[in-house]
Amino acid sequence: MENKENKQNIFFNKKLFGRISILTLSGIVIGAIGGYIYYLQVGCVSGTCAITSNPWMSIAWGGAFGYLVFDMFDKKKTKED
Repeated sequence: MENKENKQNIFFNKKLFGRISILTLSGIVIGAIGGYIYYLQVGCVSGTCAITSNPWMSIAWGGAFGYLVFDMFDKKKTKED
């Protein structure tokens, strides 16, 4: 049982260039892809919508949302660790 938990901790603690975890980066990428798909499927016909009228804004907000959602599952170090 401990070995399985240790493998999960190793996955969650892997860092990209020592700064950002792989889980967080995947959340940003998945969110950005979701934002672009939202722009394509829903979008804004009139062009007056602040977020969905521009694909770059949809991608940015999707990436931010993906970061927030996936960051909930990232293991944080505490003072006791």
